[in-house]
Amino acid sequence: MRILVVCGAGASSTFVAQRVRHAAHAEGLDYSAFAGTEQSLPIDLDAADVVLVGPHLGHALARIERDAAARGTTVVLLPPDIFGDRDGTRTLALVRAATGGHGGPLPAADAVAPHASTEPHLSADPDQTATS
Repeated sequence: MRILVVCGAGASSTFVAQRVRHAAHAEGLDYSAFAGTEQSLPIDLDAADVVLVGPHLGHALARIERDAAARGTTVVLLPPDIFGDRDGTRTLALVRAATGGHGGPLPAADAVAPHASTEPHLSADPDQTATS
């Protein structure tokens, strides 16, 4: 599940997105969350299954719902006190309630295909340079 958190400038939505992502991961849910702004919404909607709308954007809710409906995206207006949800569990509960509890478990660690590291390899020998 892809969750877009929208606010005016993207600052508060960044915190909400991070917290809900951590809460979902802690419950073993395969959810991603990212922040956006009201201005970036037309582009960001294409990458979202759920849009969480900051309470200060209530004036734009009808337009957001109309745009989201055309893409089959669920919209949730966040309550004014949502920024006090420090661990993201309340926000996650709102997402799950709006989507009927959809979202599967994360794949097991051994089921994830290994990937090549893009970090340079640092040798313990000071005479050798970093290699990739």
